[in-house]
Amino acid sequence: MTEKPDFLPSASRRNPPRQIVFIAFDGAEPLDLAGPIGVFSRAEEQVPGTYDIRVASIDGAPIKTRSPLTLGGIEPLSGIAGNIDTLLVAGGNEQAIRRAATDPALVAWLATHAKSARRVGSICTGAFVLGAAGLLDGRAVTTHWAAISALKEYFPQARVEPDAIYRIDGRICTSAGVTAGIDLALALVKADLGHAVAAAIARDLVLFLHRPGGQRQFSSTLEAQAAESDLFSELLVWMLEHPQADLSVPALADRAAMSPRNFARRFLQEVGKTPARHVLQIRLDHACRHLEKTAWTIDRVAERSGLKTADTMHRVFRQELGLTPSEYRSRFAAGS
Repeated sequence: MTEKPDFLPSASRRNPPRQIVFIAFDGAEPLDLAGPIGVFSRAEEQVPGTYDIRVASIDGAPIKTRSPLTLGGIEPLSGIAGNIDTLLVAGGNEQAIRRAATDPALVAWLATHAKSARRVGSICTGAFVLGAAGLLDGRAVTTHWAAISALKEYFPQARVEPDAIYRIDGRICTSAGVTAGIDLALALVKADLGHAVAAAIARDLVLFLHRPGGQRQFSSTLEAQAAESDLFSELLVWMLEHPQADLSVPALADRAAMSPRNFARRFLQEVGKTPARHVLQIRLDHACRHLEKTAWTIDRVAERSGLKTADTMHRVFRQELGLTPSEYRSRFAAGS
């Protein structure tokens, strides 16, 4: 059961409910729909009368997703009437997105109805459909990491941010791959109904409340998990768990029972980056998490993350993120 917060905003002010329309098509990624729809549905359970959630396609036929799952209950776009609060376009495989972004009827419908919608957005590669409708120009946007280069190429007037989990730029919102659509939906619900409602939904879905949109799609943790290196698999996990340890090449080489020179060479081959670069990213990730989740001083965060001093941490943040640690905390800390 969804946990209801002590205070719930009154739904009586919103009559009729806000109409949330998801645009789908054959080849859509089912999680791009199910995840965000689950967030809005739980918000409606908590505050009845808040949202009217619809899933629509050009013809209203059942959607054959990119998985064995076929989705029913789809409405034709022509049947969507009344004021649309939020339009969200699902992502999908390359062929599906190419068909959707070049479908004259779909693109024309989206371009027309986007003018009056309060918010228009995409999950994952749905950003290409927004771009085809002329909605990305001049906007800060993102998409799945594997499609970033293509998005830049096809829509050069968009300000594509390759690392962001999601971006909300005015009334246009975009998100990275699959589960990032849940993060975006939580952010939209939080904007509509407040922190307490979003927090209860996140707990019900067993999620972090809010991965900030400016966080990177790839953390050092994900990169270590993705590394196909039997040689360094245990060492990579140990490094993640011990950012304060001596992570110099000689110390790591000793732990791996290799010479420093051979270790540095093999690490670059296996992991795809130098040991020093990987260590820096691990410590930066730890520092970011501490800034987001604790009220520790900058000095303490620097010490606990292995960056040692506030001066070093300030320099790394400016160099890697373009923000000071204090700016990062004010932007991304839980509840901010």
